[in-house]
Amino acid sequence: MSPVLAGVLQMLALIAALALAYRPLGDYMAGVYSSKKHLRVEKWIYKAIGANPTAEMRWPAYLRGVLAFSAVGVLFLYLLQRLQGSLPGSLGFSSIDPDQAFNTAASFVSNTNWQSYYGEQAMGHVVQTGGLAVQNFVSAAVGIAVAVALVRGFARSRTGELGNFWADLVRGTVRILIPISVIAAILLVACGAIQNFAGIHEVGQFMGGTQQWNGGAVASQEAIKELGTNGGGYFNANSAHPFENPNPISNILEIFLILLIPFALTRTFGRMVGSLKQGYAILAAMVTIWIGFTALMMWTEFHHGAPAFDVAGGAMEGKETRFGVGGSSIFAVATTLTSTGAVNSFHSSFTGFGGGITMLGMQLGEIAPGGVGSGIYGMLIMAIIAVFIAGLMVGRTPEYLGKKIGTREIKLAACYILITPALVLCFTAASMALPTPGDSMTNSGAHGFSEILYAFSSGANNNGSAFAGLNADTQWFNTTIGLAMLLGRFLPMVFVLALAGSLAEQKPVPATAGTLRTEKPLFTGLLVGTILIITGLTYFPALALGPLAEGLAS
Repeated sequence: MSPVLAGVLQMLALIAALALAYRPLGDYMAGVYSSKKHLRVEKWIYKAIGANPTAEMRWPAYLRGVLAFSAVGVLFLYLLQRLQGSLPGSLGFSSIDPDQAFNTAASFVSNTNWQSYYGEQAMGHVVQTGGLAVQNFVSAAVGIAVAVALVRGFARSRTGELGNFWADLVRGTVRILIPISVIAAILLVACGAIQNFAGIHEVGQFMGGTQQWNGGAVASQEAIKELGTNGGGYFNANSAHPFENPNPISNILEIFLILLIPFALTRTFGRMVGSLKQGYAILAAMVTIWIGFTALMMWTEFHHGAPAFDVAGGAMEGKETRFGVGGSSIFAVATTLTSTGAVNSFHSSFTGFGGGITMLGMQLGEIAPGGVGSGIYGMLIMAIIAVFIAGLMVGRTPEYLGKKIGTREIKLAACYILITPALVLCFTAASMALPTPGDSMTNSGAHGFSEILYAFSSGANNNGSAFAGLNADTQWFNTTIGLAMLLGRFLPMVFVLALAGSLAEQKPVPATAGTLRTEKPLFTGLLVGTILIITGLTYFPALALGPLAEGLAS
């Protein structure tokens, strides 16, 4: 079988699996967040944290819950790392330095999972399971909760109430993330991923010496790492490591987990607003971008532009032979079009245009299908911009799902869109202008610039993947990328929740003959064009200095 055909068949199998899971999971999640009943274990949690799950919250109270919970998470994870040397189960590892502890705490709480350390050489079992794995669950649940609050803003009228953050957080964790993760972890163990609490031990012979490896609860953390679009791996090689991702079957399973919830949330959205066709329109826009990016990536990586490519069957540098170009390309697009950041190959070793595709996927806002929660609310923000543009074209007040998009709504949407590019471009410019940060680049020229641009694109967009080659474990990058991750995660949430509150207070507007039909293919095309033009062109000058220049020169 040719490598190209193998890649196409993997893509078709993935689409089929996602299609089978789409309806039941989407309907189930809609039921979870619409139910008035509480499970017994959920009642115990509410009692332990002192929360009243039946009390409705307006958007400022909902936001305070998000920020307070996340701030406690940052502090707890920071202290856990700083005290690691004194904790049992540390495997003899010392405490984490302050700047790296801050960076890691900000990373995992913001659902970014950027890692400027070697996981198997820095973190013991307590930090990995009691700190990082816990944040993999709850940071994902926070993202879904904020998305559900925005959906309620569209669905409700004449009220500013958006639900209860604590109930949404607990339900997302207990009813959605934990059950699916348990099943996924069992499947990964069956595929060959490890799951233990073994210490450091020497194995085999390597260039005349031995290698040291430590075990860990890898399969369980791998499951939620992908399902929650987190991405932080137990080992430095991440999903290229055979302990995390042993074979092509586990590779497809992990890609499936990455895309599962973000795609299914479009049906949850349609179910909760009372129109499944609206969910299908958003889904169609996501799928169009995802398939387009995947096809383009596979073309660039399979393109035979040199004798070495002809012999290898594609650009195999930096890719695992057990996955090949097809499996690596599908994984790379899935992880950068979502906020996952897991990697089964080194993106720095992709072709110039291939590296640019991974970068652009993050810079679009990771909305095709995006992260758990953040993908759907990011896409809904873009839908508001799209109907606003359509309204300007025909001279009508824009409306979406029966809600008028007025001055307040469009200002909030514009702030949401502008905050992330501002963080990426300003931090990148500062890093290139100052003398010290440039010393962290392994390469010079366009590729070296891409290393820094990719790092801040990954951090501010809460992706977490690395271009490789950049030494990010410095005080400058640990601090600035940490700030970019926190600001890139929580400032947009402020605008999303404020927008949700504004929409929930409105009186529904009846549809007329002049109302834009947002469930039709025309709107889907308008939405895709809006995303590519408004968001994509924001980064075009920077991309022209990096991956585009490198691709044209090769």
